[in-house]
Amino acid sequence: MSIKKHIPNFITLMNLFSGILSVYFSMTGDLSLAGFMIFLAALFDFFDGMAARLLNAKTPIGADLDSLADVVSFGVAPGFILFQMIRFSLGFEFYPIENVAYLPFIAFVIPLFGALRLAKFNVDESQTDLFKGLPIPAQAIVISAFPIIVFTCFADNPNLYSELITNTWFLIGSGIVLSFLMVSNLPMFSLKFSNFSWKENQTRYLFLIMSVVLLALLRIAAIPLIVLLYILLSAALITKK
Repeated sequence: MSIKKHIPNFITLMNLFSGILSVYFSMTGDLSLAGFMIFLAALFDFFDGMAARLLNAKTPIGADLDSLADVVSFGVAPGFILFQMIRFSLGFEFYPIENVAYLPFIAFVIPLFGALRLAKFNVDESQTDLFKGLPIPAQAIVISAFPIIVFTCFADNPNLYSELITNTWFLIGSGIVLSFLMVSNLPMFSLKFSNFSWKENQTRYLFLIMSVVLLALLRIAAIPLIVLLYILLSAALITKK
């Protein structure tokens, strides 16, 4: 096998490595860096598929490796971030870890439902133009944005938004709702363009334009709102049909 066949798998392994680092930083208390590692994993996840297509290097091993990496980077890693965020909301310090209530363990529904979502996706070949359920990277990006918003964007200037994200019941509710959305059969549009026609891609263009506006106004604080926009536009698209 030529070396180009290994390039997509190497990128996938970088996705996995980023997820592992995210877990490590979560457990050392640096949740902002843990969140950034998930964003980095998402970039690698995007580029490994692109590399496989461009190099004509799609393999069964690559597909399985991608799913295994995604379970860690977009399931286990955000689960640990949410676990620590719930502990923080309850007034616990990040250390010592043994001082913990039972409530934060609800966060681990995310890796459980994330693994189930990936298993369903792998056996369903119809999910090309439309996904069934929320893609696992979208869920992970929402959770990873929480600590960055709280500890980086609004660290010196807390506001209603950051206070909401540090509310125990909001965090628990977010984890549960995102978990069920991942395994739901709610159709959600793909961002893949088969052509650039406005008529056939109106929802995609609208989503991209509104996302850019939100990012320009709120920067990284816009991430949860962008995923919410994605869910609402998907629901509106299906209702329209």
